[in-house]
Amino acid sequence: MAKKFYSETRVIYADTDAMGVAYHGNYIKWFEIGRTEYLRQIGFPYAGLERDGIWLPVTELSCKYKRPAFYDDLLCIVTRVENLGGASIVMGYEILRGTNGESIAAGKTWHGITDHNLKPVRLKRAFPDLYAAVVRTLNDDGI
Repeated sequence: MAKKFYSETRVIYADTDAMGVAYHGNYIKWFEIGRTEYLRQIGFPYAGLERDGIWLPVTELSCKYKRPAFYDDLLCIVTRVENLGGASIVMGYEILRGTNGESIAAGKTWHGITDHNLKPVRLKRAFPDLYAAVVRTLNDDGI
């Protein structure tokens, strides 16, 4: 099983609708927070990847909403790599309510691995250190 990486965020007032419930589009933003923090935690911050010419455009996403998030909820974003292809990566996410660990959403994002012209890049060949770091997270029993 892939190693899990954890990050936190809080639902701010601007994230909610008139009912005080987090707007559904924010879950995708929270997935991005998880993905960004995953990369930072393995030693490859997103900004550095982009400077080095690696982009990770989203090609597909899914989100299953289980329970609503509300204003001021502390959220724990659990992120893991589900699949690493030659020039693609699939990330999995679960969003938990921080106060009780209740699962409120789960999803995936599919990404191409490209250069700045959106041409596919073979990660193993072009960036072996990053490839090795990601592979290490695939072969962990989790936290």
